[in-house]
Amino acid sequence: MLEKVDLTKKMDKEEYKKKMEELEVRLGNLQRELRSLGIPVMIAFEGYGAAGKGSQIGRLIQAMDPRGFEVHAVKKETEEELMHPFMWRFWTKTPEKGRIAIYDTSWYRKVLIDRFDKKTSKDEAAADFESIRAFEKQLTDDGMVIIKLFLAIDKKEQKKRFEKLLSSKETAWRVSEDDVKRNKEFNTYEQINEEMLRKTDTDYAPWNIIEAVDRRFAAVKIYTIVVNAMAAAAERAKQPKEADNGAPEAVEDRALQESILAKTDLSKALTKEEYKERLKHLQKKMERLHGELYRRRIPVVLGFEGWDAGGKGGAIKRLTEPMDPRGYVVNPTASPNDIERAHHYLWRFWRAMPKAGHVAIFDRTWYGRVMVERIEGFCTTKEWQRAYKEINDMEQDLVNAGAIVMKFWMQIDKDEQEARFKARQENPEKQWKITDEDWRNREKWDLYEDAVNEMLIRTSTSHAPWIVVEGNCKYYARIKVLESVVDAIEERLKKDKKKKEKNS
Repeated sequence: MLEKVDLTKKMDKEEYKKKMEELEVRLGNLQRELRSLGIPVMIAFEGYGAAGKGSQIGRLIQAMDPRGFEVHAVKKETEEELMHPFMWRFWTKTPEKGRIAIYDTSWYRKVLIDRFDKKTSKDEAAADFESIRAFEKQLTDDGMVIIKLFLAIDKKEQKKRFEKLLSSKETAWRVSEDDVKRNKEFNTYEQINEEMLRKTDTDYAPWNIIEAVDRRFAAVKIYTIVVNAMAAAAERAKQPKEADNGAPEAVEDRALQESILAKTDLSKALTKEEYKERLKHLQKKMERLHGELYRRRIPVVLGFEGWDAGGKGGAIKRLTEPMDPRGYVVNPTASPNDIERAHHYLWRFWRAMPKAGHVAIFDRTWYGRVMVERIEGFCTTKEWQRAYKEINDMEQDLVNAGAIVMKFWMQIDKDEQEARFKARQENPEKQWKITDEDWRNREKWDLYEDAVNEMLIRTSTSHAPWIVVEGNCKYYARIKVLESVVDAIEERLKKDKKKKEKNS
């Protein structure tokens, strides 16, 4: 792509002024229109050092209401950011509906500058490209407008600009030793950029090459691209939408018709004495392993789903009792609030993901999209159908960053649920746990069972497995959860030890 760019393109001052007057008015109007339509926009500025990203961003925002946008300068990761998956810091900086986020360099840093500096290996880069494409696809499918701008200049022009900046004490700080090195090895860095453009130029988030030698030409082209993209988004939003109540469709695949839940042996049980003995043993192990997780900087993500009154809270309590409270967080997931609804549905979960060495436990999870939101019609059929891949991609990102990811489905039968509901109603200390909605949900048991079976099949992977917990006996369920977590951590520590011995 870059070798065909004509960097000789120029624009005289008069033409520039005439075009910009019109474009500035259109951009200001479009910003207001997209805000009223609830359409979010992300504008990523990439390109060579000294190509003018900062000045062009400054020029672009002059026509915008500053209350409706935010500019993010993306530099080296902070200590906090380094302890999360690399996409975490960008997920947490995605704009809410109706707002604009502008990035001075972006999520591409890891496959550009870091790759040139050999901080990112070839294998890591392949996984990072997958993460980037998934990130952009998930956001654009949800209505985000992503505008990617690559500012191009040649080696000679870059060197000239660097020398000018270095000649003054007031601007010399803007040129680093790394910038000079990339200029000296311009051809090598250009190949890295070329590969990046080729691998991430998609129909949903295409690259726009900006000939940036002439600043006036570059500014007009940037404005034109942004205005056209925003105008197209506004036009799409005004088109009539197909009716969709989000109701579940019939499952045609025979494999998906098979009921995993129906095969669960709910007769499994433990006596109180067996439970106490095994609980004490496993909690001692968990206490030690929690310390090892912190020492080795291994993050853990545990998701709990299940029928109402299925025993999630009891299992989480026994799991966390021996753990240092400074090293874990239990995230109870309720209906999204106004701020959360203004973002992609995964945004609130990305924000809660643990840093290295910590544990995040979710009481209800991102799987609400393919269960309650699907059944109750809170999302469209297309939205819950594509959620399987979106969820798998997110969990793959977590695993790629070194996390242990496990999901538990707490399975009980309908009779046991009814018995637990009645027991809660009769106990003044537990009445708060039971609502009219819990009773109503029982009427849709079969629909939920079909949705859960499909969810388990589509999203249980070797790196982020689903574990169905036989929960009619609370003692058995709590021990199975604890045992599963302990076994997974011990297995991970063994693998890390073997890998370390092999590399030493």
